Amino acid sequence: MNKTLIIVPAYNEEESIAATLRDLLIIKQERPFIDICVINDGSKDRTASIVESFEDVTLVNLPYNLGIGGAVQTGYRYAHQHGYDIAIQFDADGQHNADSIDALIQPILSGEADMVVGSRFLEKTDYKGAVSRRLGIYYFTLLLRLLTGLTFTDPTSGYRAINKKIISLFAFDYPKDYPEPEVLIHLTRKGFNIKEITVHMKARQGGSSSITPLKSIYYMTKVTLSIVIQRIVRE
Repeated sequence: MNKTLIIVPAYNEEESIAATLRDLLIIKQERPFIDICVINDGSKDRTASIVESFEDVTLVNLPYNLGIGGAVQTGYRYAHQHGYDIAIQFDADGQHNADSIDALIQPILSGEADMVVGSRFLEKTDYKGAVSRRLGIYYFTLLLRLLTGLTFTDPTSGYRAINKKIISLFAFDYPKDYPEPEVLIHLTRKGFNIKEITVHMKARQGGSSSITPLKSIYYMTKVTLSIVIQRIVRE
């Protein structure tokens, strides 16, 4: 089977990280080709010590907080350096469903896709997010459709899998802020095949999100400019 790494970026997730890792280890027991790597993004709580108590989980400690882009890229660099064929991004806060991992990597194994994104909106699911967050997701869906002609129903989803070619790319070139929508246009521009599948997500199982309304406005503006610039450079 293809060597697969689950990358779990974590920042101050002491309330949820243990349950998340227990769910992932259940999946790993039946799939020996899967490894789990937590990127501790400069947490100030007990996240690192909790992860250390799990023997079958690799822990990479960052000396200070790099943000989601830097933490995830660290995971992709680890995957690249250790020769993984597939890398899966998986949130530490308990929102992602480990039971969807097989479905997430199947299009990559079959050669149908280079990246697979787990979508909450491709089909109707039980997901209920804040109105402001859903509006932000819809905004990026429209923006990416305008610029690429493609429809991504959940462009901000952090539940995604990539193949070895994209691992090599992301190990050295990955956006720092709100990378999820930005990489979609980046990969589309390079001719990679991206597929969405339906996944069921839960509410955050502990802790609090670092994304405040003010930060959301700032990052949406910043990511929009980055995406538009990518399009202009292409032309």
